[in-house]
Amino acid sequence: MGKIQLGICPIGWTNDDMPDLGKENTFEQCISEMALAGFTGCEVGGKFPRDTKVLKKALSLRKLVIASAWFSSFLTSKPYDATAKSFIEHRDFLYEMGARVIVVAEQGNSIQGQIDTPLFANKPHYTKEQWKIVPEGLNKLGVLAKKKDMTLVYHHHMGTGVQTEEEIDKLMELTDPDYVSLLYDSGHLVCSGEDHLRILEKYIDRIKHVHLKDVRTKIVKKVKEENLSFLKGVRMGMFTVPGDGDIDFKPIFSILNKHNYNGWALVEAEQDPAIANPLEYAQKARAYVKKIANL
Repeated sequence: MGKIQLGICPIGWTNDDMPDLGKENTFEQCISEMALAGFTGCEVGGKFPRDTKVLKKALSLRKLVIASAWFSSFLTSKPYDATAKSFIEHRDFLYEMGARVIVVAEQGNSIQGQIDTPLFANKPHYTKEQWKIVPEGLNKLGVLAKKKDMTLVYHHHMGTGVQTEEEIDKLMELTDPDYVSLLYDSGHLVCSGEDHLRILEKYIDRIKHVHLKDVRTKIVKKVKEENLSFLKGVRMGMFTVPGDGDIDFKPIFSILNKHNYNGWALVEAEQDPAIANPLEYAQKARAYVKKIANL
């Protein structure tokens, strides 16, 4: 039988891509409110201390553990060795913290962090050469992860070269399942216009990490029609926590349970914390997941 562990991401408290969002929220407030809302794990945010002894103590006081952390690869824009060096440091930090999953997303040609670049009109597409470089690089990073008995999970993401179902299909085809797994993010798939349930069913055996992100489809439509960027969409409230947007998460948990998914599912919703109080929305998400999934 599978076992779903429920956690939450710190981006609801402070946005690392736009640090002015939540600049007033401290690391201690963030993890205290995570625990208060009823979560047992989290990912690593920019305000988290990198000293593992300090971080472990702060988390243990609140009965929290680290599930994973984001890693930006630059396989399309930098030599592989540069990415590998940073990856090893990241891997070793996570391993020391007890995490066994490493979230990777290729950022060499990403527009997700460009505040004035239209999200839909300017989506990057890999060249034939990049479709060789990225899978080969990920396979090698996956080997490095396995040396510590860790798993690399690739994060399909809006504004990158791996966003659509077709692109996910191609990446999965070109990478070794022994070394490259998939992160499933409900919000990014729905935002992109993909069939999020079909993709979950299709790759359930390779999905080793889950982000539970909800979407306000009216705002996604506005972002598309007005040629706005990913970051502006975030500021407008394009994403929210499960139970507060337009995604029905019952079928998602049904598929995860049917296939005995064993791993983390993390609530993630980048919003402006001045508008969406982090503790309030964390509690809202926790109550919703308990109601529909009995977690």
